[in-house]
Formats: sequence, structure tokens, C-alpha cells
Amino acid sequence: MKITIVFDRIRGEEKWLVHEAKKSGHTTELVDGRLLSFEVTDRDAKNRFGDVVLQRCISYYRSSFLTRIMENFGAYVINSSKVSDICGNKLMCSMVLAKAGVPTPRTFVALSSDSVDQTAEQVGYPVVMKPFVGSWGRMISIAKDPQILDTIVELRESIPNPIEHMYYLQEFVQRPPRDIRAIVAGEEIIATIYRHASENEWRTNVARGATTTSFKPDKELTEIVHKAAHAVGGGILGVDVMESKEGYVVHEVNNTVEFKGAQAASKTKIAKKMMDFVIRSAKK
Repeated sequence: MKITIVFDRIRGEEKWLVHEAKKSGHTTELVDGRLLSFEVTDRDAKNRFGDVVLQRCISYYRSSFLTRIMENFGAYVINSSKVSDICGNKLMCSMVLAKAGVPTPRTFVALSSDSVDQTAEQVGYPVVMKPFVGSWGRMISIAKDPQILDTIVELRESIPNPIEHMYYLQEFVQRPPRDIRAIVAGEEIIATIYRHASENEWRTNVARGATTTSFKPDKELTEIVHKAAHAVGGGILGVDVMESKEGYVVHEVNNTVEFKGAQAASKTKIAKKMMDFVIRSAKK
């Protein structure tokens, strides 16, 4: 079997995955997605990526476009373009989760700055504003009152990208200073961790200094994680969950999940579990 791992930045996770792929005895190729080009109108183009591709590009658009191109050429990609598109777009992910009955924070979309104020009133202050596409907690902000909201909107309106002139607004969930990340590979939850926010930081991203501890999920959390993973299409995913006063709520599902923080807290060899799933999937 030939396994191709596509990336646009080499992190510790990619090194671990390559190591486990090679240990499995299968031919492994590491490909920089930034250096690829294709004749997409070639009707006779053949799959040159082997039996299975593990998509690890950080860029949402590069990952989405590249996955669609590779699938069009006949490659089997984990995760699929459908999963990538859903998870990479917070609006799409929220709608899919809600439709599947997965508990998730109340979420609103204002399609122009003219409707932001009244939408925020519906959500209730403080309101969380997120970009539709993004990771590592970038451009996520809390507006505690209409004045702060107006300042954030004014800054967003100055950005020359039209997608920034539409607004994804979410209720602020009262929770402990932590959230939960569950890493899923197919039907297996391979790691579950708490991500504890660093001092003076409300966001729980490891990229922003959060620390991690491992724990065993209870039955309710296990069911919600599986339900969320199924809702977006399955594969190798990071399901992010908050502990609200009403119970667990899923606020994001990540497509190209980072697991450096999870590995630091877990005894499970996460990269090996992921690669085992990739190989099993390719053999089906």
C-alpha cells in the first residue's frame, strides 16, 4: 500500500504520522501541498497519490481545493472534501450539528453590519463573534455591550474581504475555565482531554497557552462526541465541547486536528491510532 500525507506546514504531528506510517511497513510519501499544480481539465488524469491520502494542510482553502482535485483524479482522501468543507466553515458546521440534534451553543448570522446590533440583542450580551473560517482562536472576540460590538464591527468592515462583512454570533457559554477536546478516528475516541485556559485568557486553544490533562469521558459525553462526528461525515476529527450549566455543548468539529497538546497529556499513541484507521479505511 502507498500512503501519501499532504501538508503545508511540517509540525510535530506530521512527523509522528510519517513515523507511524513507515513503521507500518507501507510505502509512505510526504507531499508539500504548496508545491503542487494540476491540469484540472485533463480528462484522462490518473491518481498519482497511491491508495490513500491523509490530508494535513492547515489552510482551509488549500485543503478544500486540493482535496476536491485529488478526489476528482480518483484518490481516496481522509478526510473527504465534504467533511473538510463542513468543519472548516463555522456556519456550515453549526447548521449541520443543530440539524443532527447535537447540543450546540445558540448561534446567529447577520448578513451585513446593518443587522448586527439587533442580532446581538437576540443572542444577549456578552456575545461571542467568530470569523466563519479560522483556527487557533484568531479573530474571536467578546462584545460585552453594544459599544464594544460597534468597535469590533467597524474594524471588520475595514477589512477588504467581503466575508468579513457578514457576522457569526454565538452566545457566551458560562463554563469552567476549560473546554474538552475529543480526538476521533472513525468509531473510536482515541483521546479525551481538558484544555485549561492560561491566566488572563478566556480562549482554550493550546496555541494560546492552554494546558492539557487527560480524562475518561462519561457515557453522555461519549454519545455526544460520536453524534457530532457522524453529523459532519466522520473520519479523523477533533470534537470540541464545553460544559455548560445545561450540559455538554459542541462548539466546533475540527477537520485537520492538531494533537500535540493531547499527546502531552495522554498515554495513547495518537498518531499510531490515526494511522491504523487510515490503513483500515484504505483496505475496505
